[in-house]
Amino acid sequence: VYAKRVRVEIPLSYGRFRGARGRYPIKFIYANVLPVIFAVILMANIQLWAKMLESLGYPLLGTFAGNTPISGIVLMVRRPFGIGDVFNDPMHAFIYTAIMVGLSMIFSVFWVETANMDSKTVAKQLQEGGMVIPGFRGDIRIIEKVLDRYIPAVTLMGGAVAGLLAAFGDLTGALGGGMGVLLTVGIVYQLYEEMAKEQMMELHPMLRGVIGDIF
Repeated sequence: VYAKRVRVEIPLSYGRFRGARGRYPIKFIYANVLPVIFAVILMANIQLWAKMLESLGYPLLGTFAGNTPISGIVLMVRRPFGIGDVFNDPMHAFIYTAIMVGLSMIFSVFWVETANMDSKTVAKQLQEGGMVIPGFRGDIRIIEKVLDRYIPAVTLMGGAVAGLLAAFGDLTGALGGGMGVLLTVGIVYQLYEEMAKEQMMELHPMLRGVIGDIF
């Protein structure tokens, strides 16, 4: 919850209403939990392909004892099952965490670029909504330059933290695994934010247009 709440807020002024000001929040976990989901899916597919290759007599990705990976790449991407696994094979736990963090960072960059969350697209959306950054000209290139100070950095750092939280949940044997914890917290917190936003718009109807342009 703390990681979800951390954000950088860029001050904005609304051109349509003189004196109206707001903030554009850039969340620390900018790409949300989707990069972790992609990472988990990729690791699951590696295990699937490893099993298929072994059954064909080509254990290129590792070998299994029954359905349990025992060697190779497939062992490194297998999710640890609680503290016991960590103490029995700490190197596996370390490598698994590193893989999860690395994949989450890569998929964070991928998702931001493909989901129109990059600096250029956000700057265009703010300009079309009549938003400007106080103290700067309304040129889209200026807005993009300001956003470039934050979005690439929080994309990588937020992806790394999301991957680390997911790995920590797996290493400690959290119910539903690390990804399950992130999804649960993310959905509940998003519901809370939506409720808070609806209440704010009911108290201040004039903010409906401003909030609609930002979100």
